[in-house]
Amino acid sequence: MRFRTTLAAVAIAASAGAAQAADPRYPDWPCPQAKVPEISIAAVWSGPPIDDVGASWKEDAKVAELVAKLAARRIPLEQAQKDVADFLTGTAEEKTRKGKLLFAGLFDTLNAQRTSVMNGLERVMRKQREAVDKVRGDTIALQEMHSGPNPDQAKVEEMTNQLNWETRIFEDRRRVMKFVCEVPTAIDQRLFALAREIQQDME
Repeated sequence: MRFRTTLAAVAIAASAGAAQAADPRYPDWPCPQAKVPEISIAAVWSGPPIDDVGASWKEDAKVAELVAKLAARRIPLEQAQKDVADFLTGTAEEKTRKGKLLFAGLFDTLNAQRTSVMNGLERVMRKQREAVDKVRGDTIALQEMHSGPNPDQAKVEEMTNQLNWETRIFEDRRRVMKFVCEVPTAIDQRLFALAREIQQDME
């Protein structure tokens, strides 16, 4: 009974494998959401051009510190928006300068976070494909071992336990991936909301 149960679990895992990529350009992308490699500035920012800012936001200690705080998803968005409003004070010129620096920092930082998350998802996807191949191979070996004359029950038990463990790891990864697939979208939404707050407070 245990052997049949193991094979059923393995069959489910192997058949699930990794979701077929919807976009052939990104064969390792495991999420139902379309992969957008980078956020474009135009998609989230309609304020003054930031071409002249570059990485200079890193040289302003207050801006760099605030960027790190605002980019942390553990900080509630409402609090982050309040911090933006508190920071963007002064004359119109000062607000524009600080707003451009702050947005440039958030754009660079959140885009980097997003890229890191997506690269991680694709690495896990490749591991899942390798796991499926390993499970299939071990399943065949177990079937042959079990159906042969005078099967070594100790080896059958060992292989069964190994397959149970491999299947469990596969399923755990799949559950984690499903959750992590939501993170790039959450980053997109956070950047858009903070960019809008910056633009409003610059006016």
